[in-house]
Amino acid sequence: MLRKKSIYRKPLVIIASVVILLLLNVLVVNNPIFATRVADFGEKTEQVSEMTAQETDLQQAEEAATATAAVAASQTEPGLEEVSKKVNTLDKRLTAIEEANTVKKVHKEESNGDQTIQDRLKTGLRNFWLLTGFRNCKMGNIIMILVGILFIFLAIRFEFEPMLLIPIGTGIICGNIPFFQGMGITLDDALAFVNSADPDLWKYSFNQETAKELLTAIFQDSEGKRLVLSDALKQLENIQLPEGIATNDLETVKSFLGSAFASGETNLQTGLYQEGSVLNYLYFGVTKGIYPPLIFLGIGAMTDFSSLIANPKLMILGAAAQLGVFLTFIGALYLGFNLKEAGAIGIIGGADGPTAIFLSSRLANGLNGTRNLIGPIAIAAYSYMALVPVIQPPIIRLLTSKKERMIKMAAPRMVNKTEKIMFPIVGLILTTFISPTALPLLGMLFFGNIIKESGVVKRLQNTASNPLIDIVTIILGLTVGASTQASVFLTSSSIKIFALGAASFCVATAGGLLGAKLMNVFLKEKINPMIGAAGVSAVPDSARVVEVEGQKYDPSNHLLMHAMAPNVSGVIGSAVAAGVMMSFLMM
Repeated sequence: MLRKKSIYRKPLVIIASVVILLLLNVLVVNNPIFATRVADFGEKTEQVSEMTAQETDLQQAEEAATATAAVAASQTEPGLEEVSKKVNTLDKRLTAIEEANTVKKVHKEESNGDQTIQDRLKTGLRNFWLLTGFRNCKMGNIIMILVGILFIFLAIRFEFEPMLLIPIGTGIICGNIPFFQGMGITLDDALAFVNSADPDLWKYSFNQETAKELLTAIFQDSEGKRLVLSDALKQLENIQLPEGIATNDLETVKSFLGSAFASGETNLQTGLYQEGSVLNYLYFGVTKGIYPPLIFLGIGAMTDFSSLIANPKLMILGAAAQLGVFLTFIGALYLGFNLKEAGAIGIIGGADGPTAIFLSSRLANGLNGTRNLIGPIAIAAYSYMALVPVIQPPIIRLLTSKKERMIKMAAPRMVNKTEKIMFPIVGLILTTFISPTALPLLGMLFFGNIIKESGVVKRLQNTASNPLIDIVTIILGLTVGASTQASVFLTSSSIKIFALGAASFCVATAGGLLGAKLMNVFLKEKINPMIGAAGVSAVPDSARVVEVEGQKYDPSNHLLMHAMAPNVSGVIGSAVAAGVMMSFLMM
């Protein structure tokens, strides 16, 4: 037996094979000519059957005519006996013909029954082909499936936040499995819908003529083609709205398009955005902001605030790292996002996925004149959280000197139990008085910490810090990944959000570092400025990065406990920043 390692055990070969098969599917199998060839043989068989039936009917008609002529002739011939014999003979022949016709009729009915089964089989095969992923696959699906595979690869090969990237990567693949969304409608069908509407019952904020202009603009690059609702919604970002439609009327426009395209939609209850599907029910917790507070409950039950209590001035570094949030907010406005969308995008700089989801579910949920940006914002936030070990080290080296990176800090003081219990209570009251809109996040965070530090409800602590947060993480990652359906996700807005997210994360890291250097100007006992990079709320990855970078220059320099102080204060700071954003923008 050969011991040579098979090339099929190499993941790159497997991935390349899958890509080639999918490309062949898009280029060859989805060709309309290929689809029409399937029924050619069946159609030719039907033509032959019809010709045979017609010939049989002609023969029967000729026999019947011959028999009738014979009877008529017999009546004119002399001799009754001879006539009687001929009549009997003709009767027998007519009876034989009738029996033959009956047998043929039975055979014909059986043949018709067989043909019906063939028709049903052919229709079933056509429906099966219509619903397969091979028939409905598009290039966007292939791109997103490859992205999902990349996420899983990074999680397994490099261990970049595997508890997040594996569910998200799997969700991306599930959300981009192509399925049949409906036959769609043409421009004529859409215009007919508008023309058939009663002007007295027209319920939209724009008139029917404006609606026709909108539909014409949507179908501008798709004349003669059929579009489904997701195609129309995607086109909204690429067209200029008619004069009769204001920017804050997007919710009304989407409602109108939903009604106009309803006749061309088929709800198989499969996709995340299809009402009644399992993923749609699970996604409810994302759109309504249910999962993020539960995540914060688990974080609170696992977090030790001792380092922050021992050295509270380090909380300033967590606040300094929120600089990225507000600078990204300005950048999003510059790129054309409205106020609420820009506020939701800006929070990516806090490097806190649950906070980003919570804020986007409030500000950029597709309502009140906004686009639904929950998916792109969540994916961007979690992606940059996973890439903390890649993004932060170069920025740390760029903004700090070797001498600064070798600064040693004294061990933090011991914190007693009373301080640990009082901190979450005081923190809950103080932060929520400043930003009441952040109560769902901060309330659950400090509640989880009270459970932990009380020491009398171990079962509740274990439930919140293990099974509960694990279950919510699985569901949250899967549904956020599935929300990246290619027809919704692959837009220019998503690209802008990812670019802004990268810039936001870099600025937040730089803000923490510069804040630490500024503090050293006024402090007698210097702090290592690298711990400022942990001011982003990627707990505990940022603190680990600081620990690793410190030990590269001095193996005896342990910064993890010091870095945890700005790290946990970054969690609080990002939630407060989200509350401030909501206070300014929700009203």
